Amino acid sequence: MFVTPAYAQDAGAAGGLISIIPFVLIFVIMYFLLIRPQQKKVKEHAAMVEALRRGDQVVTQGGIVGKISKVKEDGEVEVEIAEGVRVRVLKQTIATVMSKTEPAAKE
Repeated sequence: MFVTPAYAQDAGAAGGLISIIPFVLIFVIMYFLLIRPQQKKVKEHAAMVEALRRGDQVVTQGGIVGKISKVKEDGEVEVEIAEGVRVRVLKQTIATVMSKTEPAAKE
């Protein structure tokens, strides 16, 4: 008349596996919709920052538009925002490059 412990344990093991599947599916969906595109965007921004050079016209995250007058080694660039007005800006705060300059020809 009583259910043996073996039957009770067998039913619990199958139910536990089925209850984990929705969490796995949610994680997979979140990875492809949120995490992966964000990682791609970060890589593209890092490549853009590394390719900055003198003469590029840039926009900072603060909305300042200017032309790079000097690229420094310590992660900074000097941006000329008006004639004779230069500001030091961290490379990571450059949001976009509006126009690229051609690299100097090697002689």
